[in-house]
Amino acid sequence: MYNKKIPVDTRCGFRVAMEVMGGKWKPYIIYELLDGPRRPSELARRMPQEASDRVLAQQLKELTEYGVVERRVIDPVCKHTEYSLTDLGRSLIPIIEQLRSWGNGFRPQLEKILSEKTKALPTNALKEAGISGKTNSSEVHH
Repeated sequence: MYNKKIPVDTRCGFRVAMEVMGGKWKPYIIYELLDGPRRPSELARRMPQEASDRVLAQQLKELTEYGVVERRVIDPVCKHTEYSLTDLGRSLIPIIEQLRSWGNGFRPQLEKILSEKTKALPTNALKEAGISGKTNSSEVHH
């Protein structure tokens, strides 16, 4: 595991939880494993486009080292592996489901905030950023 410059403070339960689950893609990884094992390439396809393979691999490695995720080698010759949640990982399901539920409830408010922000930007800045200025709540993935 990456040796962090600042040691982990294990005296605080919230800090422990954030050490294990914190990270831009760890909650996504756990969410995508709720329905069962997945190969690394399958996980990568299900992640937002900005998730790099290197970062996903690092976060999978950390989740594995913490015992949240299990890595299983299916075929060592062709390096076929898959990841699944351990019992410890499954204990996080209620937390992940609460985050999803909260996000679904907050979606209309966030869409309004984002819409107002994009209205304030000049049209050419929106085009350069690849933003249409419209949000589409029908394109819900999770």
